[in-house]
Amino acid sequence: MLEVLANLGLGFAVALTLKNLALCFLGCLIGTLIGVLPGVGPIATIAMLLPITFGLDPIGALIMLSGIYYGAQYGGSTTAILVNIPGEATSVVTTLDGHEMAKQGRAGVALGTAAIASFFAGTVATLVVAGLATPMTGLALKFGPSDRFSLMVLGLVFAVVLARGSIVKALAMITLGILLSTVGTDGETGEDRLTFGFDQFADGIEFAVVAMGIFGFAEILKNLENPEARDVVRGAIGRLLPSGTDLKASAAPAARGTLLGSFLGILPGNGAVLAPFASYTLEKRVAKDPSRFGRGAIEGVAGPEAANNAGAQTSFIPLLTLGIPPNAVMALMVGAMTIHGLIPGPQIMSKQPDLFWGLIASMWLGNLMLLVINLPLVGLWVRLLKVPYRLMFPAILLFCCIGIYSIGNKPEDVMLTAAFGFIGYSLLKLGFEPAPLLLGFVLGKLMEENLRQAMSKAGATLVSLLDSNLSAGLLAFSALLLLLAVLPAVRKSREDAFQE
Repeated sequence: MLEVLANLGLGFAVALTLKNLALCFLGCLIGTLIGVLPGVGPIATIAMLLPITFGLDPIGALIMLSGIYYGAQYGGSTTAILVNIPGEATSVVTTLDGHEMAKQGRAGVALGTAAIASFFAGTVATLVVAGLATPMTGLALKFGPSDRFSLMVLGLVFAVVLARGSIVKALAMITLGILLSTVGTDGETGEDRLTFGFDQFADGIEFAVVAMGIFGFAEILKNLENPEARDVVRGAIGRLLPSGTDLKASAAPAARGTLLGSFLGILPGNGAVLAPFASYTLEKRVAKDPSRFGRGAIEGVAGPEAANNAGAQTSFIPLLTLGIPPNAVMALMVGAMTIHGLIPGPQIMSKQPDLFWGLIASMWLGNLMLLVINLPLVGLWVRLLKVPYRLMFPAILLFCCIGIYSIGNKPEDVMLTAAFGFIGYSLLKLGFEPAPLLLGFVLGKLMEENLRQAMSKAGATLVSLLDSNLSAGLLAFSALLLLLAVLPAVRKSREDAFQE
């Protein structure tokens, strides 16, 4: 315990510098704005802002990008409650009871409950991250190349199982992502791979190009085809602080949501997205009168919002300790770390403890800032909700093009990003989810590196991956998960869960 407190002391010393505080606040503000304005989302926003991080030190860059991620979780609830449109995917559940509360004249109470529950969950999740960081890092340092490879395979299998829609389509996206990661010159043999004679591909495809095209450009194209319909609550917001009765009713759901979200956030394959759905289902099960849900039950706001924010923060655990991104946003964080020459994984804690603990300390500071950003500025967010998308998207596209060009000063990168944008848009229209593609792209390079290390001994074959008990167990568990996921009964219950 004393060691954790000492490490957190180091983290706060780093996070409380004027520059890092400003970057944390900027990230939280941008994240809230993105969450409030539905249509872009944190994945696309972080992809668009990756070029900006070139001019920042690694600690400041990661603090800002992290603030965008959990800031969007807060902002998404504002839109869900006031407009009945989830600003972020994890805010879908909040629309069910949050907007009903707003229509009953309790919009302020719903917003206040969401913010307080999120702050509580963020505080607990920060302590969970700090508490698990050292033991999980110690465990990760004992992993061999075959163990790390098998763990990444398990992460990709989780991504398939937890992805929306068809399992076959999710597998296809992961395979495509892995193939894209192999484009370029082989580091060992010097041979060109999948370049098709284009010299521009000799160094591989830039991570920012794929991320911004697949998520940024494609998301904008998808939103342009949807007519704008915003049912903004016209009545008074009302008081923001919940009453004693409201706090008593929401305390237990917030605690349960925090525990549930903290656990699911650690799971690879975007378990954090499931957290608010699981929390809402749990609250309906334990409620004395489940019929209240969907009609303005405050428990339906407190529980999912706590689970949402807790899951967002504990998803940093596998990234920081194992070097494995559990979801698309964490894959973008891997890209940001790679841009700055950092290798995600257990070495970060031992070699750069100021970065590791500074990022963790900034999470709590960011949650504190988000209380200030969200509650007193509700009137500003309501006015911003009335800005037409057609005025925002051209500016966003221009900003993206400038950012991509600034990475390598190559016009072909802008054209390639546009091409990936059309590919991403086509995939969305065909029912393919792009997040597994990005996970496959990021993990593909790491998997290849670890597989080559595991196979480097003389006479090694793929069977040598089973020499380690841990590696064999992880691969067996991955195969079992995949087998269970394709069974008709399991597949049907999985699809029903997403539809709910």
